[in-house]
Amino acid sequence: MKSPSTLNILVVEDNPDLAANIVDYLEERGHSVDAAADGVTGLRLASTGDFDVIVLDLMLPRMDGLTLCRRLRSEAVRPTPVLILTARGTLDDKVAGFDCGADDYVVKPFELRELELRLRALARRARSGGGLEKLTVGGLEFDLATLRVRRDGRTIELPAIALRILELLMKRSPQVVWRREIEQAVWGDSPPDSDALRVHIHTLRTAIDPPGPPPLLRTVRGIGYSLAEEGDEPA
Repeated sequence: MKSPSTLNILVVEDNPDLAANIVDYLEERGHSVDAAADGVTGLRLASTGDFDVIVLDLMLPRMDGLTLCRRLRSEAVRPTPVLILTARGTLDDKVAGFDCGADDYVVKPFELRELELRLRALARRARSGGGLEKLTVGGLEFDLATLRVRRDGRTIELPAIALRILELLMKRSPQVVWRREIEQAVWGDSPPDSDALRVHIHTLRTAIDPPGPPPLLRTVRGIGYSLAEEGDEPA
């Protein structure tokens, strides 16, 4: 029987030395690892294999990583967590990665130990969230299949934009999500005036943080927002 701490991992990376280093390290740590050196092969394996998490480079032959991730999210039945691995680390690059459906982002060069820790965290959140069909933070639950939101058993009604913001914040919990990333995810390249996001955040906060229970939605001034239980440190 597979240990809960052991992951099935797909690595899609065209640099043979880097791919070998990642595979060797993860296998030494007890994980089962498959590898692909191009986007087409990576998409085929990701769509047909049973992986807990996928490590995906952006600059790939035959199909780039953003296209692969976008197609995986639209075509695959199982929403496997995706960690993007790339040398491009600007905010615009990160926004593009998250917008195509990625769950985390590591910039080269990186420590292999950090990579494994992030992969474990992604897999753990996916398992606790029912394969990402149901997101849970504290007493807040978001069923992605039915779009039903509940906190401590109480049903919460939210408009579409607030639901989209909530999904992003819950998937990234307890990390801080930059304002620019939220605006990109909700409105694409044509965000409205600067007060629009603030209004939707106010609507969301009023609905999910009633008087009494500890608040979950936090504002990080000048940066963005995070959704986390009391005691969790945003990363």
